[in-house]
Amino acid sequence: MAPSSDIRRLIEIMAWLRSPVGGCPWDLEQDFASIAPYTIEEAYEVAEAIERGDFADLRDELGDLLLQVVFHTRMAEEQGLFAFPDVVRAITEKLIRRHPHVFDAAHDLSPEEVKGQWDKIKAEEKRAKAAERAKLGLAEPVAAGILAGIPHAMPGLMRALKLQEKAGKVGFDWNDVGAVLDKITEEAREIVEARASGAGQAAIADEVGDLLFAAVNLARHLGVDPEAALRGTNAKFERRFGSIEQALAARGKSPQEASLDEMDALWNEAKRQERETR
Repeated sequence: MAPSSDIRRLIEIMAWLRSPVGGCPWDLEQDFASIAPYTIEEAYEVAEAIERGDFADLRDELGDLLLQVVFHTRMAEEQGLFAFPDVVRAITEKLIRRHPHVFDAAHDLSPEEVKGQWDKIKAEEKRAKAAERAKLGLAEPVAAGILAGIPHAMPGLMRALKLQEKAGKVGFDWNDVGAVLDKITEEAREIVEARASGAGQAAIADEVGDLLFAAVNLARHLGVDPEAALRGTNAKFERRFGSIEQALAARGKSPQEASLDEMDALWNEAKRQERETR
């Protein structure tokens, strides 16, 4: 089978891979649950390619992400649930429905007004879907409260941000950054108190979670994406620790053979060099 730029060829290849006769044994044993982690991983690899500005890699990573969509839809088609054209139709209908200012009548809206309109239409869609499920005698899959609809599988920092944004829209929010900073100080103090009181690991973990949640709140109030900020810090840590390893190797040492003071000095040197080259 030859490669092609036609999406139909990709769908055909996936069907072949899943064929009970002549298909791939690994692909055949997969299901929605086993493939889901790969779908999440591919989305992160897309984000990483964008952060690096590597657009050749971005092309490949987007292909890998598209494969995940085709894989899931092929499994759904095998079970008689839906097929790839149904997925395409659903998203095109949604885009048209949520952009009335573009497709129904031309209106000049600001990005903020567009987002507000999107959220309003999305809420109306949820109400309509809930009414349809009730008409069919189906229970709601999730609670229908203000915070409903945020996937539990979402990374913790991202989910905390989404929860805070939703609560903030109905007025449950801090009024200024100073109040959030005070909350962070309070949560850090509660960790110290929990340790001093001999609290168990579960209680300490609970307090650490509160501190992380407050840190996400601070990022939100400062207009910073907490997930992207942490990824940046992770990359910075890797880069500076790599500098430590290189400097120690030049001295004929490994990190295991160096003292903490020596590594700390090399860390500060790497930090100084980075600042000078900015």
